[in-house]
Amino acid sequence: LAPAAAAARSFADGPRLPGARFWDLDACSDAAAAPTTPHNLPTPAQFATACAACGVDSATDSVVAYDQVGVFSAPRLWHTFRAFGFQDVAVLDGGLPAWLASGAPVDGPAA
Repeated sequence: LAPAAAAARSFADGPRLPGARFWDLDACSDAAAAPTTPHNLPTPAQFATACAACGVDSATDSVVAYDQVGVFSAPRLWHTFRAFGFQDVAVLDGGLPAWLASGAPVDGPAA
C-alpha cells in the first residue's frame, strides 16, 4: 500500500478517538505549488472539500488533530487549519499512544 493508503487502513481498522475522522495530508495538498515537497497547504477548494468530507462545517468548529505515532503529522494538520482561519484547533499531546495509555474510550477495536 502507498503510505497514505496504509495510514487510512490503519485508521479504519485500528482504535481511534470517538468521533474521529481521517484527514489525508497527501490527498489534501497542492502538489502543483511545489512538486518536490510533500504536504503543501491545500488550495482553498481542496481544503473545503476535505472539510466537508470530515463534517467540519465552518471556521468556528473545534478541531483536535492527532496521529497514530504520537506527534508526527498532527502539527501539520494544526497548521493547515490555522492557515485557513480556524481558531479552535489543538494537537492532542502524545497522540493516540497517549490516549490509549490513559485508558480513555476508543472507537474501533481496543489496542
